Amino acid sequence: MLSPMRFTEATEKRRTFGIISHPDAGKTTLTEKLLLFGGAIQTAGAVKNNKIKKSATSDFMEIEKQRGISVATSVMAFAYNGKQINILDTPGHKDFAEDTFRTLTAVDSVILVIDCANGVEAQTGRLMEVCRMRKTPVIIFINKMDRDGKEAFDLLDELESKLDIKVRPLTWPIGMGDRFQGVYNIYQKGLNLFAANKTKISDEVVSISSLSDPTLDQIIGENPANELREEIDMVEGVYDPFDRNAYLAGDVAPVFFGSAVNNFGVKELLDTFCEISPSPQGRESDTRMVEPEDERFSGFVFKIHANLDPKHRDRIAFLRIVSGRFERNKFYHHVRLGKDMKFPNPTSFMAQDKSVIDDAYPGDVIGLYDTGSFKIGDTLTTGEKMLFKGIPSFSPEIFQELENLDPLKSKQLDKGIRQLIDEGVAQLFVQQPGNRKIVGTVGQLQFEVINYRLIHEYGANCRFVPRNYFKACWITTTNAAQLASFERAKSNYLALDKDENLVFLAETPFLLQMAEQDYPDLTFHHTSAFKLEA
Repeated sequence: MLSPMRFTEATEKRRTFGIISHPDAGKTTLTEKLLLFGGAIQTAGAVKNNKIKKSATSDFMEIEKQRGISVATSVMAFAYNGKQINILDTPGHKDFAEDTFRTLTAVDSVILVIDCANGVEAQTGRLMEVCRMRKTPVIIFINKMDRDGKEAFDLLDELESKLDIKVRPLTWPIGMGDRFQGVYNIYQKGLNLFAANKTKISDEVVSISSLSDPTLDQIIGENPANELREEIDMVEGVYDPFDRNAYLAGDVAPVFFGSAVNNFGVKELLDTFCEISPSPQGRESDTRMVEPEDERFSGFVFKIHANLDPKHRDRIAFLRIVSGRFERNKFYHHVRLGKDMKFPNPTSFMAQDKSVIDDAYPGDVIGLYDTGSFKIGDTLTTGEKMLFKGIPSFSPEIFQELENLDPLKSKQLDKGIRQLIDEGVAQLFVQQPGNRKIVGTVGQLQFEVINYRLIHEYGANCRFVPRNYFKACWITTTNAAQLASFERAKSNYLALDKDENLVFLAETPFLLQMAEQDYPDLTFHHTSAFKLEA
C-alpha cells in the first residue's frame, strides 16, 4: 500500500492535456516534437510512421491509411522535468469533432495549435466553445512562424475576438517567414535562438539576460533587435501581467509562437507548460464532487476503440482515472451493469508502445480490454454507486437513414449499429412507427466508416439514405399538456435517442423557430448537456 505522501506525489506530478487544432495546423508535428524533447522518441517521423503501422493492423484503419488522416484519438505518455506527461492527441478532421469533444472531458488542460497564416478557423471556434463550457485552461501555440502569415498583434486580436478569451503572450517571434530567427521568452526573460533542425533537438541555444544587452544587436542585427524591443514594450503595455490563477480558471490563454517542424519555440512551450499547467482535477458525479486525492478508486470511460486487431475482435476502452490508485487484477465495480470486473492486462501508452501496467494514478489514461461491457461514459469504482456526469452530445450536422437491405441480417445490423453508437462514432435517433434508424454525424466521412464496419465486421447488408434535417433538439419542459400537444402536432419529426430522451428533428431553422414560438414552455436544447444537470 502506498503511503498518502507517495500517492499525493504521484498524482501531483501528472499533467494530462489534449492537443487540438484545425486540420493541417501542425498538431501531429507538435505532438511529435514534444515527444522528442521528452526523450520518448529519438527522431521525428516516428509518430507518423507508427500511424501507418497501426493502420495496417486493422481493416477499419484502411480508411485512415487511404485518407491520410487520423480518425482515432492517440494517447502518449512520457516523463519530463520531474513530471509525468500524458498527451491525448485528437483527430483534426472536422468529421470526427465529436471524438475530440469527448476527449476534452478526460483532460485537465488543452494546447490549441493555430496556423499563423490561417488564424482562427471555424473548427477552432467550436473546440474553444467546448473548452469554455468546461472552464478548461488553454495554452495557444501559434505555429509555422517560419512561413509568411498574419502579423503577431493581428493574430492576438483575432484570437480574443473570435475565441472570446483574453490572451497573454509568453513568448514573442523575432521576425517571420524568411526573416524568422527564433523567439524571445517573455516569461523567463531570455532569448533562445535555434538552428533549424527538423529531426533532432538542436544544441545551439543563445541566452541573454535582458533586451538592453548590446549582444542582442550583434546576434540578430540592429533593426530586428530594435523592432523586438519596441514590440515587447507594446506587449507589456497592452496586456496584463500573466496571472496563473486566471489561466487555471480558463479566463486567460497564454500564447507561444514557434515553428514545430524546425523545433522553434517548442521547448519554451513545454517548460512553461510543466510549470503552470494544472495537476489532475476532480470531476463531478451524480452524488458528489470526486477529488483526485480521494483514496477510493474511480474513473470513467471516454472513448472506445474497436477491432484494433481484427483477428481477435477486441475493443479497448480508454479510462481516465479520477481518484485513487488503479491496480491490475483487482476487482472494480462497473456501476451501470452493477457487477464487479477485474482487468489482467491494463495498458499504458508510452509514445508508440503499448505496455501492460501494474498500477496507475489520477490523471492517467489506461486501456482496458473490453468484450462489449463498456459504453462511453461508464464509471468504475471500488464499490460506490455513483456515475460521473455524462459526456454531452452535440446536435449532428448531417442526418441519414440506415436502411436494411437483407431482412435476414436484421439482428446483425441492430447489434452492429448499437455497438458503434456505444463507441461514440455517431448518434442514433429511432423513429416510430417502424423502428426507423436515423443516424446523425458531424461529417460525411463518418457514414463511410460506419457503413464499412457494419458490412465487414458485423456481416450486415445496409446503406445510408440522406434525410433533410437541420438540427436535432432535445426537449425538456414542466408543462405536460403543452408537450402532449407538441407530440401530437409533430409526431412525424420526433425520435428517441439511445438513452430514450425525446428529440425533435427540425427540418429547417424557420420550423425550429416556429416551434419555439408556438410552444413557449418547451426548451429545445442543441446539446445533450441538459442531462448532466438533471
